[in-house]
Amino acid sequence: MIQRQIKSIIENNFFKNKAIVIIGARQVGKTTLIKEIINQKNFLFLDADDPITRKLLTNPSTETLKSIVGNHTFVFIDEAQRIKNIGITLKIIVDQIKDIQLLVSGSSSFEIGNLINEPLTGRKWEYILYPISWQEYQDNIGYLKAEQALENRLLYGFYPDVLNNVGSERNILQQLVSSYLYRDVLSLSEIRKPEVLEKLIQALAFQIGSEVNYNELATIVGINKQTVQHYIQLLEQSFIVFRVPSFSRNLRNEIKHAKKIYFYDVGVRNAIINNFNPLDLRNDKGALWENFLIAERLKQNQYHQNYAKLYFWRTKQQQEIDLIEEVNGKLFSFEFKWKLTKKNISKTFTDAYTSEVAFIDRTNFREFIGAK
Repeated sequence: MIQRQIKSIIENNFFKNKAIVIIGARQVGKTTLIKEIINQKNFLFLDADDPITRKLLTNPSTETLKSIVGNHTFVFIDEAQRIKNIGITLKIIVDQIKDIQLLVSGSSSFEIGNLINEPLTGRKWEYILYPISWQEYQDNIGYLKAEQALENRLLYGFYPDVLNNVGSERNILQQLVSSYLYRDVLSLSEIRKPEVLEKLIQALAFQIGSEVNYNELATIVGINKQTVQHYIQLLEQSFIVFRVPSFSRNLRNEIKHAKKIYFYDVGVRNAIINNFNPLDLRNDKGALWENFLIAERLKQNQYHQNYAKLYFWRTKQQQEIDLIEEVNGKLFSFEFKWKLTKKNISKTFTDAYTSEVAFIDRTNFREFIGAK
């Protein structure tokens, strides 16, 4: 069992008259985490994949809910987004049934967010669970084994089922991509042509580390720009990809409205393009390394509640900084190299901005992603 970093944060917020809501992509371990937290406690497990459970929790009265909860101390509703009007049901439980701790999981942030944000305003702690972080992975297997497995992690990523089934990584990732990952996007939105979504995701996977041009993507996929933007938003809300905007303050030749798109898990990205070749045989090694580092940084910022904004920086003359992090008005700049040979940074940037600068390669990446 790999210990998750947010476990203690969740436990520290028990019994504060708020629901605890955990969201994230399918198969990242939400159910496993919550069951571990409430193991050996007096809990009630309600699985919203079960049609009888869904019926019981759809628009119930307060008295019905009290009867369902009974004398349990913990109530866990799994896959809650599948229950109609679940936000109102959760509000009644929080407001009317005292001395219990309500825990809720959901796979699709766009659906569960729309249903619970307003009813549970001021009544919930919400957390995102990502695929296993490098810190969690290293804590589980040790520093040396983690170091030896670095290249494999860049190929196969950090989904729990992938880590727990060495030798079957490709099959598990292909099944995840084909059967599970987009299920929420397709079932909870009005995408009538799944093959269009698949083409878009493939195009994004080939462009990690590069600026994304919506007009170009629209031409590649064969849909309009607005639909491209909508689909990318859905992929973000289902925790498959995330956007990093460009940084711009005062230079006329800065790129001001561009975005890069990265995958939360590099194994998923490699499965989408069906490329698990060793790093020495890849021409996307630099982009893969960059995606890995930024995704790990994002996980740690979220888990440690570091309210940092992430950007990249580029000029029309192709001067570029891989990552800029803004924390409380202070800038930190990072350049990523798999093997660092020279430490070059844009003079245009350093002349214009006050920022600490760090160069990250495989020899010092642990500190950057919060690993000890």
